Amino acid sequence: MRNIIASIGFILLCISVKAQDLNLYEKHLFIKDGDTLPYRLLLPANYDPGKKYPLVLFLHGAGERGNDNEKQLIHGAKLFLSDEARSKFPAIVVFPQCASNSYWSNVAFKSLPDGGRDFIFTTGNEATTPMKLAQELLKDLMKKYPVIKRQVYVTGLSMGGMGTFEIVARNPKLFAAAMPICGGGAPASAKKLKKTEWWVFHGAKDVVVPLKYSEEMVEALKKVKAPVRFTVYPEANHNSWDPAFAEPDFLSWLFSKRK
Repeated sequence: MRNIIASIGFILLCISVKAQDLNLYEKHLFIKDGDTLPYRLLLPANYDPGKKYPLVLFLHGAGERGNDNEKQLIHGAKLFLSDEARSKFPAIVVFPQCASNSYWSNVAFKSLPDGGRDFIFTTGNEATTPMKLAQELLKDLMKKYPVIKRQVYVTGLSMGGMGTFEIVARNPKLFAAAMPICGGGAPASAKKLKKTEWWVFHGAKDVVVPLKYSEEMVEALKKVKAPVRFTVYPEANHNSWDPAFAEPDFLSWLFSKRK
C-alpha cells in the first residue's frame, strides 16, 4: 500500500511540476485595431533587461486554435523549458494562438474522391487576421524587449508549418532561420525565402498533410539556392513534430543562425 501511495504521489508531483513549468509562459493579450491575439511569453531564466536575447516565434497547428490561451502550448512548449535549453539557449519565446475560425496562412482546401484534401497555397493575397496580428506582435515585442535582431527565428507545425513559410515570405529580411514541420507553402514564394536558413521536417506516412508539400517547397528553395536541410521520417505520420523535437541538434542548429 505504501508503494502504491508513493507512486501516486510521485505521479501527482510530476504533473504539478509540468503544469508549473508551463506557467512560466506568461499569459498576454495583444490587441490591434479591435482584434485580439492571445499569446504566451517565456522570458529567459534570470531575465536581465540590460542584456539582449534571441526571439523565437512558435506557430501551433489547427487543433490548438481557440482563445483559451492554453492549447497552443500542447506541442513544443516544453522543448524550451528543459534545463539545458534554459541555460544554453536563453531566449524570448512567444506562442500566439490563432482564432478557431481562421488560419495562419492563405490556404484553401479541395476535397478529393478518396476523402483526402489538396492544399492550395496562394501568394499576393492580404494576410489573414491572425497572420497580421502575429506580425504586429513581433514588432511590438521587438520594441518592448531587448531582442538581438540578427537572431529572430520561427518554427511551427502543420498549420503552423504552413504559417512559417508564409510569415518568412511576408518578412524576407527578418528571420535568420525557420523550421517548418509537416507544413507546406507556395513554391512561387521561394525567392522571398532565400535569405533565411531552413530546416524542413515531414513524416513520409503523413495522411493529413502529405509529404509532397514539403518536398515541393524544398525543391523550390534549392532552385533559388536557399540554404535548406530536409529531414523525412520514414515511419512517421502527421505527428512528425515528435521526432523533430527529439533531434539532438534541433535547438543548437536554430540558435547558431544569424542574419
